[in-house]
Amino acid sequence: MTTIQAQVPDPLAKQIEELAEQEKVSVDQLVSIALAYQVSAWRRRDTIADRAKRGNWKKLDRVMAKVRGVPPLPGDQGK
Repeated sequence: MTTIQAQVPDPLAKQIEELAEQEKVSVDQLVSIALAYQVSAWRRRDTIADRAKRGNWKKLDRVMAKVRGVPPLPGDQGK
């Protein structure tokens, strides 16, 4: 494990301490979980953005043209 020191605003530190106590985990464990979650979200966002750049509107139009012209199923129609 690597130790990381970070300065956080006092109100945030207080919230972290309260939440850690409420969840019955250490502050270190709570911060580690939160950091892992956020890093994962950033990576997922970057992956989605990269995939979107590879998209091709003409190919989408060809695929969508193959969709049958049938009414939506109950519950699928727009409001």
